[in-house]
Amino acid sequence: MDDLRLGLLLNAVSPAVGGVLVRGEKGTAKSTMVRALAGLLPSIATVAGCRFACDPASPDPQCPDGPHSDRGTAERPAFLVELPVGVTEDRVVGSLDLERALAEGVKAYEPGLLAKAHRGVLYIDEVNLLQDHLVDLLLDAAAMGRSYVEREGVSVRHAARFLLVGTMNPEEGELRPQLLDRFGLTVEIAATRDADERAEVVRRRLAYDADPAAFATSWAGEELALAERIGAARELLPTVELSDLALRQITAVCAAFEVDGLRADIVMARTAVALAAWAERTDVLEEDVRTAARLALPHRRRRNPFDAPGLDQEQLDRTLAEHQEPQEPEDNGEGPDDDGPGGGPGGGGSPAPSEPDGPAASDSSAESSAEGSTETPAPPQQRPGPGRESSPVASEHPYRTRLFKVDGTGRGAQGRRSAAETDAGHTVRARRPQGRLARLHLSATLRAAAPHQVARGRAGRALVLRRDDLREQVRRGRESNLVLFVVDASGSMAARQRMTAVKGAVLSLLMDAYQRRDKIGMVTFRGSGAELALPPTSSVEVGAARLEQLPTGGRTPLEAGLLRAHEVLRVERLRDPDRRALLVVVTDGRATGARDAVARSHRAAGLLAGQGVAAVVLDCESGPVRLGLARELAAHLNGDAVSLDELRAEGVASLVRETRTTMMRKAA
Repeated sequence: MDDLRLGLLLNAVSPAVGGVLVRGEKGTAKSTMVRALAGLLPSIATVAGCRFACDPASPDPQCPDGPHSDRGTAERPAFLVELPVGVTEDRVVGSLDLERALAEGVKAYEPGLLAKAHRGVLYIDEVNLLQDHLVDLLLDAAAMGRSYVEREGVSVRHAARFLLVGTMNPEEGELRPQLLDRFGLTVEIAATRDADERAEVVRRRLAYDADPAAFATSWAGEELALAERIGAARELLPTVELSDLALRQITAVCAAFEVDGLRADIVMARTAVALAAWAERTDVLEEDVRTAARLALPHRRRRNPFDAPGLDQEQLDRTLAEHQEPQEPEDNGEGPDDDGPGGGPGGGGSPAPSEPDGPAASDSSAESSAEGSTETPAPPQQRPGPGRESSPVASEHPYRTRLFKVDGTGRGAQGRRSAAETDAGHTVRARRPQGRLARLHLSATLRAAAPHQVARGRAGRALVLRRDDLREQVRRGRESNLVLFVVDASGSMAARQRMTAVKGAVLSLLMDAYQRRDKIGMVTFRGSGAELALPPTSSVEVGAARLEQLPTGGRTPLEAGLLRAHEVLRVERLRDPDRRALLVVVTDGRATGARDAVARSHRAAGLLAGQGVAAVVLDCESGPVRLGLARELAAHLNGDAVSLDELRAEGVASLVRETRTTMMRKAA
């Protein structure tokens, strides 16, 4: 927990550091640690009566509660505002009373959580599960320091500068790179494996449960001392000097690790200065730069969704050593070295025998190796038969794939795959509000209210509205889906070169699922049955890891794989009925284990087709003679069959270009 404690304290000393992202396994007290920070933050001065916590020394000129002249000053604690995963957009940015705005022409605005978090802490538990459109709002607010609300010509904006703290379990999926980069620091935590430390944690928790007030009192002294140290470090912070040497080390480290943009350099500089102030120093040392790099760079070095955050410590040490201040040699008055012809003390030694180099050395080394070796050459790699099992093989490098989507219009969570009615997108029609009005359709509302104005006794310019007149927008966007992979891992797929290509294709589809915000699952079948290798999850990283470890060999129980997929989809429909599924079957279509194995697999495919499951069969058959079994399976699934070559988006684009060129030549 040391890095987490340090990261939170540094942000308390210097909020400009930019917040903390806490990554760790479940049950490691991530939320408890973050909530404890609120009690250590100094109180803030605000304009009396301002709902947006304006600073009396520099009030926001665009504050909806302004102007702030001739108002008193109030002091209150800095708020820690929690943003739940299921929060709605209007609760985040605030909401307008649309009826009053239309009828009276006033900006009746109710502040949201961003306004409440201004000059405080915005805490998001399970930040990686937050909806995309809410993530976009946070990105805008974090980048601009302001929140904007635009509704039907009514515009409200207010300051929203806050310390962003998020916690997440990487097993549930990673964050979008844009939001990941907004966090100044990141820390990885895990539960201790020391029995005594675990016992102390349990002991303290039981003591708290027995008497919370007494437990808090027992630690009040230490918390007060910690809060006073934070205050002292804040006062010292403006006097800390960042030397040219320290700044050069910071920029050299960021360049060496090839981080994108310059935000990492700025965050590292602010973190190093905060570290010096926390250590009660006014100068930044190399150890501050090293610690700042450890906290600020790991999450900025990811190049694709399957890269784990990390930092090469040896590369960091090497870069810092290359940019140290040159030290002058010490003069001890002994003059230049003169150790005699042998190079040792007193000149009596002889040079140590050195290793021979050059071609002769290589030949000698090779001969020695050949003479001393008793190993026999390894036999050539054989393709595993139905009864053998092969060790996992590496996959090809992932590539951009074709877009597969579910037909029709869904109502699932916002994403980037299939068409759906969502909170974001273009407006396609209007309807009566279903619950609280969130997105007013102005023209439809006016059309509904216009015929009744005389009967309602309209006298002035204000429009007389009733609740029944209101219409809300229906927007068409895209949703995320559940992409369930059914992967053939039998002996018929186990040729090394072939399985490498198949794994590369599945890995590419996994990356596509990550980019489109899908959930994924994986069923594998080989030998005598099928297993759920990966229950449906948002973590494509786990899916990629399971794929890399996938062994192959044995018979081909295709029917078992399809039936297991049917059961997984049935359970998921009960858990999340709005999320539609896309089944991706990766196979050559062969089936073994029974005399009528192929026919039975076709009946299992018909069961899935009868449930309306959208399906794609990735045809892995290769060689000059092809049976077309995968395409027969696709027909029984009412889905499409795509070969490995057709999967690549570049291949499809090239085919389209070639077809268009041919048609144009014929027309000419």
